[in-house]
Amino acid sequence: MKKVTLPDLLKKKGAAPIVMTTCYDASFARLAENAGIETLLVGDSLGMVIKGEESTLGVALDEVAYHIRAVRRGAPSPFLIADMPFGSYQASVEKGVESAVTLMKAGAEAVKVEGGSEVAPLVERLTSFGIPVVGHVGLTPQYVNLFGGYQKRGKSQAERELIAEGARKLERAGAVMIVLESIPPELAAAITAEVAVPTIGIGAGPATDGQVLVIYDLLGMNGSFNPSFLKKYLDMDRLVTAALEEYRDEVRTGRFPPRRNKS
Repeated sequence: MKKVTLPDLLKKKGAAPIVMTTCYDASFARLAENAGIETLLVGDSLGMVIKGEESTLGVALDEVAYHIRAVRRGAPSPFLIADMPFGSYQASVEKGVESAVTLMKAGAEAVKVEGGSEVAPLVERLTSFGIPVVGHVGLTPQYVNLFGGYQKRGKSQAERELIAEGARKLERAGAVMIVLESIPPELAAAITAEVAVPTIGIGAGPATDGQVLVIYDLLGMNGSFNPSFLKKYLDMDRLVTAALEEYRDEVRTGRFPPRRNKS
């Protein structure tokens, strides 16, 4: 797979869909690269799918850096984006710059921040230092306590206007891409048509410039997680459980390891 750069992705605006998935380790990163996935996101979703926590809020900066290094070793070719975890940029722009530098040194090629107008000053500062920034509006998981859960955003006109204005301000501040999560498809389409940078949708309909899914979700590794936007391309929950049960039974009955006749 040829190395994917930011200019390669920016050329796809309005031309060809950008394919993105989350990734957290070298083994899945290798498989994603083999499959031609061009963009990988080391998401703070690792707090939920890797650490088993109830939200993304407990993820630390050094944990994201650790997973960036693992993914980069497994997949050198895809463009690699890293989430700025909760607490790594909210205190000040200076704190955010320091955190972003840490992630870039770990191997990220861009960082992602959640929020609209409130993070525009940070986006502007980071881009002035040559650090590409991906914005994220709509359902922003780091705001879970404010929202009271993970419900779809943009249900009211006021909220739709706030999300759209946040996207516009992110673009003006220098964001190179914007993730639109769990918003009405017509709002996602309007934002995509208005901004000059690619939009990446998750639960935002088909009109965005690309799509992102959590890799464990699209592989069906949690049978009880079934949001309306998700398509499971594999039932790994069932397949892996069946394989482990077979291994368990073969060990217990003495069929594994196999007996070999002495020569």
